[in-house]
Order: sequence, then C-alpha cells, then structure tokens
Amino acid sequence: MASIIKASVVQAATAAYSLPDTLDKLERLTRLAKERDGAQLVVFPEAFVGGYPKMSSFGLVVGERRPEGRDEFVRYAKAAIEIPSPAITRIEQISKEMNVFLVVGVIERDKGTLYCTAVFVDPEQGYVAKHRKLIPTAMERMIWGQGDGTTLPVLSKTFESPAGQCPPENYMPLLRTWYYSQGTQIYCAPTVDARPAWQHTMTHIALEGRCFVLSACQFAQEKDYPPDHAVSDASARNPENVMIAGGSVIISPLGQVLAGPLLGEEGVISADLDMDDFYRGKFDLDTTGHYARNDVFQLKLVDPAVTSKS
Repeated sequence: MASIIKASVVQAATAAYSLPDTLDKLERLTRLAKERDGAQLVVFPEAFVGGYPKMSSFGLVVGERRPEGRDEFVRYAKAAIEIPSPAITRIEQISKEMNVFLVVGVIERDKGTLYCTAVFVDPEQGYVAKHRKLIPTAMERMIWGQGDGTTLPVLSKTFESPAGQCPPENYMPLLRTWYYSQGTQIYCAPTVDARPAWQHTMTHIALEGRCFVLSACQFAQEKDYPPDHAVSDASARNPENVMIAGGSVIISPLGQVLAGPLLGEEGVISADLDMDDFYRGKFDLDTTGHYARNDVFQLKLVDPAVTSKS
C-alpha cells in the first residue's frame, strides 16, 4: 500500500431532488477532484443523492398526518434510489472512469421504507458496501427507517480501512468504539451538520480514534430545493438564502486540520493523507488496543443476524 493517499471531500447540495442533475453534478465534482488534485478517494455529503429535506414537516403533528405531507413524501420517495439500480450503476461508471474510490451519501429506497445510507464504490469492484444510519435523529425518524448491525462496513482491500458514519451517529460512543476496534484508519463522515460545534466533534474523533477524519457537509441554498420546498421564513424567500452552511473538513490522526473547514460555498477540498500518521498516533493511544482495559470494560456487538430481525 502507498503511504500517501490523496483524498478529497466534496461540499455541495442535491440538485433540487433531480436525480439526473444530481448524478451529473457528482460526475463533475469527482472529475474536478481527480483532475485538479489527483484524488484517489472522494467523499460526498449525507443525502447528496436523494436530498436532505431541511425545514420540511411532511404535514406531521402528534396524532395527525395531513394529506399535503403525504404528497410531499411521495416526491421525496421518488427522488430516492434503490440498491442496486441504474443510479448505482452510474456511480460505478463514474468511479471506474475516474479511477476513484467513492463514498456517497444517498437516500435509499427499499420497498416502502427510506434509509439514510452511505454507499462505498470501488473503481475496480464497483459497489462493495453500504452503511444505513442506525438511528435517524428527531424528525428524521418520521421519514427514514433504522439501520442494523448488517451494515457496519470497514473495508480493507482498496484503501487503508475506510469506514463511514452518518451524523449524529458520530455522537454514539459504542459505535465509534466498534469502528476503532476494526482498525479504521480513514473515518468518513458524510453530514449536513453545519454547526460550529461539529468541528470540535470531528477533531475529537480524529484524536480519539487516531484516524483521518473526512467530513463532507452539504452547502445548500433555497435555490437548491424545489420552489415550493419549506424554508425558515416563507415571507422572505430568496434563492440565495442559506439552508445548510457547510463546514467540510479533513483532519489528521493527531488533530491537525489538513483542509477546510470550507464555509459559505460549494467546493472541493483535498489533502495528502500520510498513512504512517495512523501509527504515529497509535504510538501513545489505541483505545481498543494497548490503551484499552478489557478487564474493566468490554464492547459486545450483538449478532447482526439478530439485530436485523428486531
């Protein structure tokens, strides 16, 4: 394995729930990362394909579901993709043509249920794995199903053990510990969390796990959504109003910010990942190895065959 991996993080929004336009955008931004920065690994934000319905209520109040909310869900479900599907095939083609490993946040449709999912696409093998968000947050639970133990991938063949989570799973200590225990060296965090505190979270994870953290956040404005999409102030609609403010960042295993945070615009940030930094970090802290106290605390992963049926 090469000791240097060129990695890029994309900060961009879904193209108004248009799948063809969004896939074209994915291709364009992947090409930019490859041709400008020589990227071997490119991470896209949470829900990049399918869209993150910021500010939507889907007509929900406790004890009642309004007809217009059901109609909104129809539109949202139709913007989601199945796995496998022609959309996945297109992403595979982009990965192969550019010779780039892709981690892409998508909204996955499985029969009648939607999932917030990250897909992993290898330039040689094509689609290799997915991670479904274990616990959708707050209102997200009304539109997305829960993942389970069958989609917690840590891949080791193409790159130095990349793994991926969707926020705020990053605040679940046991899930982080699971990934650390699997030897995660590149921690991919597709997100729509643009709060300043998110930067501290990403730095903490890099230091705690002694891994590279690649956080890809959407930057979205009202113009990136359908014209009738909910906004924070319907009386002051403006195509330039910011819906999701970005903050994409790349951080080293010792907490050094290598690129970003990118704020206030779409774009691609890139960095050279010196994979020897993984061992430089583990020298004094391996939370699931020499710095663990398994005689005091132990992590147990419930059999995925059980959790997937619960």
